[in-house]
Amino acid sequence: MKIIRGFQKFPLLGSPTAVAIGNFDGLHLGHQKILRFLVERSQKKRLSSLVLTFYPHPETTLGKGKIDMIQTLSQRLDYIKKFGIQAVLVTPFNKTFSNLSSEAFIQKILVNTLKAKEVIVGENFRFGKNREGGVARLKQLGSQFDLTVHSIPPQKKKGRIVSSSLIRKLLLQGKVKEANVFLGRFYQIEGRVIKGEERGRILGFPTANIQTVNEILPHGVFISLAEIYSQIYPSLTNVGKRPTFEGKGLVIESHLMDFSQKVYGRKIKLSFLKKIREEKSFPTPQSLSNQIKKDLEVARDFFHSKPKLIDSAIK
Repeated sequence: MKIIRGFQKFPLLGSPTAVAIGNFDGLHLGHQKILRFLVERSQKKRLSSLVLTFYPHPETTLGKGKIDMIQTLSQRLDYIKKFGIQAVLVTPFNKTFSNLSSEAFIQKILVNTLKAKEVIVGENFRFGKNREGGVARLKQLGSQFDLTVHSIPPQKKKGRIVSSSLIRKLLLQGKVKEANVFLGRFYQIEGRVIKGEERGRILGFPTANIQTVNEILPHGVFISLAEIYSQIYPSLTNVGKRPTFEGKGLVIESHLMDFSQKVYGRKIKLSFLKKIREEKSFPTPQSLSNQIKKDLEVARDFFHSKPKLIDSAIK
């Protein structure tokens, strides 16, 4: 998959394109529906498949407050690649771009630059200065340039409309199991293992301390999967401030079960499966150790009841 950063670097792909447009943060079930339709239409019409996405989030640029992203840009691109998309154009969403009129966006960007013949968007898609254009406007202007527009209805799951905002809310509440339903996979962060205070080792449960740039970190104790050295291991993860030891900064600690290799400096991916409990302060380190033993029993029972879980996670 070709990754292009900015319109100035956009090359001719050798053929007209079918373009899916969106932020695609989280690549949830609704986004997946759009990308599958993009691949289907591009193959049927013999067009190059292209995803147009934005960074940073438009609402951040427009001064509506910082958006906590479900994925890093790298994670977003990695997941788009899994759909067999030919190219992704990452557009810096700046003031200049935000001031484009709806007509200029279609003519200069979609038609002249991207050579689009088909465009796929969600039903709530907005574009142009002050978000002046919607799907109806896109179709109206598109007809002037022989541009076919497809609007994809929202995906529903368990009676709710799947959206990035819903998933963000659930993750920030620590409801990872519920969020995973709408994501269509496990919520995952990635980073590097750094040296910690080794309190876990002292307690008898050595942990990998993880430094990450992911913006959403659910708090609590979780059943998780850790991917390191290209292998996946069952794990127990705590995200919090270690109140038993009067910790102040937020830390991510994961105990990899049946694992004893050195991991400092290594890249690690951590998938959150289910929350066991909230983090809390214990009167003594020994009482904390006893609780961790109970947490591990819960985690082991969980994995024992799902013997094919790791195989499915690899896929």
